[in-house]
Amino acid sequence: MSNAHSPFHPADLLLPREDIRPETWACVACDQYTSQPEYWREVEALVGDAPSTLRLMLPECDLKDSQERVPRIHAAMTEYLDQGLLTVAVRNGFILCERTTASGTRLGLVGTVDLEAYDYAAGSMPLVRPTEQTIAERLPARLAIRRGAPVELSHILILIDDPDRTVLEPLQAAKADLRKLYDFDLMQRGGHLTGYAVETEERLSHVENALNALKEKQGEHPMLLAVGDGNHSLATAKAYWNEIRETLSPEEREHHPARFALCEIENLHDNALRFEPIHRLITGVWPEDLYDAWERYCDARGMVLSEEGSGHIFTMVIRKDEYPVVVQRPEGFIPCETIQLFLDEFLQARPDASIDYIHGADALRHLAQNKRSVGFILPEINKKTFFQDVMNLGVLPRKTFSMGEADEKRFYMESKRI
Repeated sequence: MSNAHSPFHPADLLLPREDIRPETWACVACDQYTSQPEYWREVEALVGDAPSTLRLMLPECDLKDSQERVPRIHAAMTEYLDQGLLTVAVRNGFILCERTTASGTRLGLVGTVDLEAYDYAAGSMPLVRPTEQTIAERLPARLAIRRGAPVELSHILILIDDPDRTVLEPLQAAKADLRKLYDFDLMQRGGHLTGYAVETEERLSHVENALNALKEKQGEHPMLLAVGDGNHSLATAKAYWNEIRETLSPEEREHHPARFALCEIENLHDNALRFEPIHRLITGVWPEDLYDAWERYCDARGMVLSEEGSGHIFTMVIRKDEYPVVVQRPEGFIPCETIQLFLDEFLQARPDASIDYIHGADALRHLAQNKRSVGFILPEINKKTFFQDVMNLGVLPRKTFSMGEADEKRFYMESKRI
């Protein structure tokens, strides 16, 4: 089978040895619960001394300890390989995932994306594109983990725009004929995860052909894959690949494992795939001062703040009270762009204030109780226009959306060699 036209490839995929409990092996993505370190302390208690992906990643709430933690992560990876705790479960194949949460059961396919078909540079139009702006300052800590790591785990979720359900759903229809790899409850309210090996020539060809058919529908400059989650993780993989590719011969570049980043693709139109806006929390500021600055900002640009009307609608959270705010004649293409443009300018002028990006409206309400804080609840994301919004804007404003609540995010289960 040729993968000449598709940027999504099968791979040798690693799973924990069969005697390792998956319930303590699989942990949620490192960029979750950054404002709730108690979550990660609970995970530590649950895992104890058991082999776990917790030892192979660094929660972002602990980035301050990265200098000490990164060598331990590399050592744990090497130990797990040397002791056979990580083994090849699928050779040159994919893993079909069924993830059940409160939203339902969504489908995903774990494989690798060709980093030569991806670029996060502004203005580029590759087959694989980011959905949010890449912040260069966020890459070094992630690069430190990737450099020297013998394996990679991934929380990267990549979207396909497949309203006719031609890629993943036929595999699910045939799952009775697939080899089951795991089937267990995830920790910490994470739901349930089941995985099946996709490894025959016929099924690999189906994935290739169905993806190519989607690409052909898009015409000139197609965006076949849009990074839904893990934008900075994929950018890190690209940066690392750029570092080493020039040291390789042309033949080595074709098949080097670092060229292909582990990921999971999901259908944008999956009914169980929830798009959640990422909310904003501003601290170190009096609410009245922020609102007055917002009014002046809007007046200077021909916008109007009001409690009702047409435009981009937000909810301001001030302690226990919530207020609807409408930006009429908004300057942004989507609501997130409108609010972020203002907040960027406001924060630049107020070094005493800071911003945090919060997953979940209830979490924002809890965190906005301080008298010197203001929360902004953003409106729902429109899935029907999502791909077009990305193509129109180039990239969405940073932290525009999240694919589900924090406990619905991808858990680290599979891995591959770099």
